[in-house]
Amino acid sequence: MITVSENAKNHAIDLMQAEGRPEGTFIRVGVEGGGCSGLSYKLEFDNVMKEGDKAFEDKGIKIVVDRKSFLYLVGTELEYTSGLNGKGFVFNNPNASRTCGCGESFSV
Repeated sequence: MITVSENAKNHAIDLMQAEGRPEGTFIRVGVEGGGCSGLSYKLEFDNVMKEGDKAFEDKGIKIVVDRKSFLYLVGTELEYTSGLNGKGFVFNNPNASRTCGCGESFSV
């Protein structure tokens, strides 16, 4: 399962409304090769399910991940921060053995 913090939920809702996203829009998360630690996180708004997608709902927010990425993201919490490194969504991933300084890439 992938969860979302209360803060991340509120910011996602605000962003979807500000962008005029249609009803049924969800957060799509994933992993792709790249970044200084080997794998990079992806996050976008979407409203089309694809074959093999896994869907979760937490705090009223639907989160969708493809089958391959799910193996790297199981147990992850999506958080939103506005700390010294800037504002944005952060992946609290218990599967990451190493992360880069900016938190945008990781390795397992």
